[in-house]
Amino acid sequence: MAEEEHHHHHHGLFHHKDKEEENPGFEAPTEDFEKEEKHHKHLEHLAEAGAAAAGVYALHEKHEAKKHPENEHRHHAAEEVAAVAAVASGGFALHEKHEKKDVEKEEDKAEGKHHHHLFG
Repeated sequence: MAEEEHHHHHHGLFHHKDKEEENPGFEAPTEDFEKEEKHHKHLEHLAEAGAAAAGVYALHEKHEAKKHPENEHRHHAAEEVAAVAAVASGGFALHEKHEKKDVEKEEDKAEGKHHHHLFG
């Protein structure tokens, strides 16, 4: 038992060494990268739409607060909640944009492309 080789099987995107060793012409599938990149792009666009919608709703509530002074407090509170939702959604859109770029860099690295950034 001590002389037997123990193989660890990893299931994921970047664990293709066994197949590469068995078949030197093997290339890791790029479909996984494309699928993940598309996923992050989709979430980014949903977050952008959410940020826009929440921003529009915040402006609507601000208008309603002026239009109906008897319910000003309720409209102002709704405006604040909508504004926070807009900022949070915008932050999530930015996060997803960076995730998408990270996947693009990983894909390029897997394909052997190198990026040399001199400034920034």
